[in-house]
Amino acid sequence: MEYRYIFGPVPSRRLGISLGVDLIPPKTCSYNCIYCESGKTTNLTVERREYVPLNDVLKELDSVLKTHPRLDFVTYSGSGEPTLYSRISEVTRFVKENYPEYKTALLTNGSLFHDEKVRRDCLDIDVVIPSLDCAGETEFKKVDRPHHSLSAAVVNEGIAKFRTEYTGQIWLEIFIVPGINDTDEEIGRINAEIAKIRPDKIQLNTLDRPGAVDWIRPADDIRMQEIARKLRHDNIEITGKPATRSSNKAYSGDISDVILRTVRRRPCTLDDIVKITGLHMNEVNKYLGVLVAEGKITEARGERGVFYRSAE
Repeated sequence: MEYRYIFGPVPSRRLGISLGVDLIPPKTCSYNCIYCESGKTTNLTVERREYVPLNDVLKELDSVLKTHPRLDFVTYSGSGEPTLYSRISEVTRFVKENYPEYKTALLTNGSLFHDEKVRRDCLDIDVVIPSLDCAGETEFKKVDRPHHSLSAAVVNEGIAKFRTEYTGQIWLEIFIVPGINDTDEEIGRINAEIAKIRPDKIQLNTLDRPGAVDWIRPADDIRMQEIARKLRHDNIEITGKPATRSSNKAYSGDISDVILRTVRRRPCTLDDIVKITGLHMNEVNKYLGVLVAEGKITEARGERGVFYRSAE
């Protein structure tokens, strides 16, 4: 069976062995984040609808899950913001009713939780991982470049409201962009939002590989440790380096070899590799991170974006 909406399992540094469910066409999102490894948003929207056929998604999920693969999570992620999919609760219900042994997770920017319907649609998901990159409006617009209808206040109030209604785990992701959201003033504002949201865990992240703009740089390990100490929470995790993915049991040497053979022929962008290999964008991204970290491929920005080439 050819899968259009299901990908993996992939080695996720945050979720272990993850089966991806992509409910949104690329690149449809409510944000146009400067750090996004999948590139610029081409459809900046807050419109919720059935972007892909629900029945096709459920057929693909059933085809994979009935083989009873070893998974840590069935994860809503992929080519855009998953909560834009108006029938996401029906996908969760299908998993819960037919394959209750599997946990579900949602990777979301959290921008739509101000909508009561969105909050209700996500209540049965086991782990929700929303982003809170900024609390200041100026910083929010610089980092997340949101749809014009969104503000930091609206988004963060929505996540806090979701916390009051939701009984599952919330792992709050904070993505650090040096020079924008790592000042003492902004960290203080973020701490105020953390107190309202009361997450079970904070995942502190920074740039892994080139983002949507060429000037963004990662925070170094020392700076990440400093910021972790300034955040007021007892459970803070600085996300691991991509090389740790290679020890994950979901890591496939076959996929890694396919990507290596592809870039040995000629330098390729992420989009090129996706088209040549037929793999999902997120799946390719996971393996590119490992290969770069292991020194097997290099990356350089060109006219069409970031190009990957063999280091051999």
